[in-house]
Amino acid sequence: MKILTANDLASGDVVWWAGDGWSRLLVEAVDTETDGEDIGKREEAARHVVSAYVVDAEMTADGPRPAHIKERIRGLGPTVRPDLTLKPEAGDLTAWVI
Repeated sequence: MKILTANDLASGDVVWWAGDGWSRLLVEAVDTETDGEDIGKREEAARHVVSAYVVDAEMTADGPRPAHIKERIRGLGPTVRPDLTLKPEAGDLTAWVI
């Protein structure tokens, strides 16, 4: 599966394409297998987001899991302030990231 990520233009937050708009929650990301790049370009042109790009992911019981560790870390939130981290609903964070 492919999912689309970007940064919200107004807040700078990491966001994920949820099918009908952007979400801060990775679990709400939808498969954009064939049209992710087009959606990203359209949303950048509308000035909703910046730096949109498609990433490989796999669907797990906890929702989409990006294939690359960079996007898994982005999905959790800031690493320097654990109190701001967006934790997955269930499961061991170590297993989810690594």
